[in-house]
Amino acid sequence: MPKTEKEKLREFLELPLWTADLVFENFRYELKSIFREDQDDPKQRFLFIEGFRRKKVVLLAHADAYFDEYYGFPKQSHKVFEEAGFFIGDNKNGIGADDRAGCAMLHLLKDSGHSVLITDGEEQGKLGSKWLMDHNPDIAEKINRHQFMIQLDLRNVNEFKCYTVGTEPFREFIKAKTGYNEPDRDYSTDIVNLCRDITGVNLSIGYYDEHSCHERINISEWENTLRMLKNLLSEDLPRFEI
Repeated sequence: MPKTEKEKLREFLELPLWTADLVFENFRYELKSIFREDQDDPKQRFLFIEGFRRKKVVLLAHADAYFDEYYGFPKQSHKVFEEAGFFIGDNKNGIGADDRAGCAMLHLLKDSGHSVLITDGEEQGKLGSKWLMDHNPDIAEKINRHQFMIQLDLRNVNEFKCYTVGTEPFREFIKAKTGYNEPDRDYSTDIVNLCRDITGVNLSIGYYDEHSCHERINISEWENTLRMLKNLLSEDLPRFEI
């Protein structure tokens, strides 16, 4: 029996935090998946699955968690519990909702006809997305022929950020379609590297206190973004260029 959406979220949250390998394994055997990695740096890698829709967007998340062994954290098991509408951890470390929650959402949307891109190394230097753009020109060109990019890797609820890769018409489009608001344009994430010709947006997926042992995710807020995305992705979407 297929897993429910909440069960899929929990499945990804329970993957080991010290490695991104099992996240990629959940996608590597999909039809037409392209997996590439640098021979010298294990965080310089990505997986891309091109969608079949004529007008498609790139759906993006990163596989690494803040608590990755690559970043100096020990291999340590963790547990995930459900409490008062949240998935929480055992106060040893986090639950990797940043960005395993985004990867779980991509897994549920991988058959939507839109493209899927999973990077590694986002937590410390956006290594995978930089490597993609610098050393994989065919994929860099391909993703920038899409309508726009949607990254699923933002804390809180009902917020979005375009950073430096959103135009005002695109921001108005996102506001109108999602009902979300942009609190500021601070910081950056993978879309800032990847959006060379097209715009991009990062959407809230309901996690809080990331990078700490108190990390948690509001299940209904995560489900709300997923539900909103399903509606948005069913439309004939316009292209927004930078």
